[in-house]
Amino acid sequence: MRLLYFAALRERLGVSGEEIDLPAGVDTLGALRAHLATRGGVWAEALGQDGLLRAAVNQDMGQADTPVRAGEVAFFPPVTGG
Repeated sequence: MRLLYFAALRERLGVSGEEIDLPAGVDTLGALRAHLATRGGVWAEALGQDGLLRAAVNQDMGQADTPVRAGEVAFFPPVTGG
């Protein structure tokens, strides 16, 4: 699965994307975020807080219970405008 990180999240993590194999049991966006947060440090700080990030699965916005499957998941911080 391809993971993409955008905007301030990309800067904070120091990576714009990666390829990972999903471990058994990681089958939703919420489970994926929790799995990535187990990396600790900045990963736990950036991905471990529910509600502060947006995510899309194969370019469709998702919620914590959205299934993840082959393709890509994009994480990005909320945007404000004005």
